[in-house]
Amino acid sequence: MARALQSASLSFGLVTIPVKLYTAAKSKSVAFHWLHQPDGSRIQEHLYCPVHKKEVPRDEIVKGYEVSRDHYVKITDEELKAMEEAANKIVEIQEFVPLDAIDPVYFEKTYYLGPDKGGEKSYRLLAEALKQRNRGAVAKFIMRGKDNLVLVRPADGDHLMLDVMYYADEVKNVREIELPPAKIKEGELKLAQQLIDGLSNDKWQPEKYQDTYRERVLELIKKKEKGYEFKAPAPSAEGQAQVIDLMDALKKSLRRPGHGKEKQGAAKAAGKEAPSRKVKRAASS
Repeated sequence: MARALQSASLSFGLVTIPVKLYTAAKSKSVAFHWLHQPDGSRIQEHLYCPVHKKEVPRDEIVKGYEVSRDHYVKITDEELKAMEEAANKIVEIQEFVPLDAIDPVYFEKTYYLGPDKGGEKSYRLLAEALKQRNRGAVAKFIMRGKDNLVLVRPADGDHLMLDVMYYADEVKNVREIELPPAKIKEGELKLAQQLIDGLSNDKWQPEKYQDTYRERVLELIKKKEKGYEFKAPAPSAEGQAQVIDLMDALKKSLRRPGHGKEKQGAAKAAGKEAPSRKVKRAASS
């Protein structure tokens, strides 16, 4: 049974829907500790005060905001908590927008929403209405000491999820990345489109993909625990290769296994445009 992180209320117009927030995902990256190489003992972090020249216990530490050089304003956890509670945990909906109107670069973290006591019908009503209109609700929500911009959207038919988003001034403009001019030939574009068509699917199946790097690291840990001596493999020549002839690389890519017999001969038909395939974009996950 999933455990709720906190309670909140969705609010729009005169409608208030009591909900609960649940963690939607967690990283499974392999975590390491810092060790002292000679004896293998774990390194400890010490909190040190340069004025009193001594270690400081955690109960003597408070947050501080630097207003000028070496001048700080102290803020306690109790003060921050009180300010957050003053917001009454209201997720105030500002507007409804098409689900594909928001670039994924704005998404920071996702939570699942579940109905709280007394909110079952209104929760389902909002989920169904958003699904049929293919829209999400843009809202403001104070959580963990920050006034968050969030998107409430339908998930898996009957459920709702909440995406915490970056503000516009937190997202860098992609045009800051220098893009040198390059001329694309018509034949190259058609071959690239055929390559995309050959690898296209109408549905996203996340279960097909596994973190193979994490699996290899865990396997290495098991072997080293039994005395295995690791030897670094030779650098991959394929990883160092550079594309010299783009057209030739596209043709070879189309001949690789996995494209089907009809795709293998596509390179010979560079002058004929492949039939377009419409790929549906998932409105929710």
